[in-house]
Amino acid sequence: MNRLRIAIQKSGRLSETSQDLIRKCGIRIPQGGSLRSEAINFPMDLLFLRDDEIVGENIVAEKRPELRVVQRLGFSKCRLSLAIPKGDSYSSLEWFNGKKVATSYPNILEQFFKERGIESEIEEISGSVEIAPGIGLADAVCDIVSTGSTLLSNGLKEVETVMQSEAVLVASNEIGADLSEIIEDFHFRISSLLNAQSNKYILLNAPNESVKEICSILPGMKSPTILPLADSGWSSIHSVIGEDAFWENIDKLKSLGAQGILVCPIEKMIV
Repeated sequence: MNRLRIAIQKSGRLSETSQDLIRKCGIRIPQGGSLRSEAINFPMDLLFLRDDEIVGENIVAEKRPELRVVQRLGFSKCRLSLAIPKGDSYSSLEWFNGKKVATSYPNILEQFFKERGIESEIEEISGSVEIAPGIGLADAVCDIVSTGSTLLSNGLKEVETVMQSEAVLVASNEIGADLSEIIEDFHFRISSLLNAQSNKYILLNAPNESVKEICSILPGMKSPTILPLADSGWSSIHSVIGEDAFWENIDKLKSLGAQGILVCPIEKMIV
């Protein structure tokens, strides 16, 4: 049977998070210092490579059209942003007309400007793009931003987001049907895990006269489960809700008489 080969970074936080995700998908990977590990219970081999051998979502968009994004993984998030000297006034994207912009992502930036009718000179630079304005090579930069501290330390301020990026599972467009089935299985496992992470299982007790309104707040995957309590006039409501939606509605639930509210993590969620 063919085996799927997955390349991840060999060390660092991104490597640890990637391996943790794979284990939570029920795939057992032996521990050890090898640059290649074979999964015990899934047709997958992990290859541990250097950072510069791993492509991110931004690299795929810039220069790897032979790859497709199979799944966004929800971690290692960053953005490709435009930044200008912090002393310059900025009101709109029109500022970039006639300006020289340094970047390692000329194709993405060219398309971004073209779609918005901006005419600027794009200067492709590898390495420390953020120093370009300070040494007179450019008026502004377009670079990957995580916290923004590197921009600030180089006298720049972030003014526009060109694209969002995060850790992704990518695959070759030329991959065969046999491996495509394995990828789809892996994709399914990741999706069930990510769906679970963004939702919570909620249980609460409520007076019967409030059940209908509470159910409108907690629609669940299809509809809430409602069970009568031993105490007359009360019901137990079980449902699934997004974590953000829970915090937005907690006060309303309490005002409707909800009591004994329990919010539990979900390990896997098949939708």
